[in-house]
Amino acid sequence: MDRGSAKHTRRVDEQQKHETEGMVRGGGPTHAEEWKETEPTPAPGEQDHTRYPPGHEPGTPEGITQEGVEARSDLARWLSDTHFPSAKGELVRHAEEANAPDHIVEMVRSLPDREFENVAQVADALGLGKERRRW
Repeated sequence: MDRGSAKHTRRVDEQQKHETEGMVRGGGPTHAEEWKETEPTPAPGEQDHTRYPPGHEPGTPEGITQEGVEARSDLARWLSDTHFPSAKGELVRHAEEANAPDHIVEMVRSLPDREFENVAQVADALGLGKERRRW
């Protein structure tokens, strides 16, 4: 006799089958356990009207703006496989060889002529903001 599952007892299998029956038949949520449902996202063209004070947007550490977070993230994405320490010329060459977007290459070209130990130093030299530790 094949029950379809070797991990559960027959009772657990039947309970799970009962819990998911509405989704299988109806193609939608069952409302059996509301906490399991995903929250709706704004439709295309619809804006999220949640307002946050400058510098306190979700996902932004203290001392850096949302734009700074995004710029640092883009910079790190294109320079993450660079071997540090690296001089400005090496970083420019790496960004160009990696086919980084023009704005990233221009950011790297605007760096001062010196050696950098990591991407955080590059971001700091570009004035992208610096995270402050929370104690």
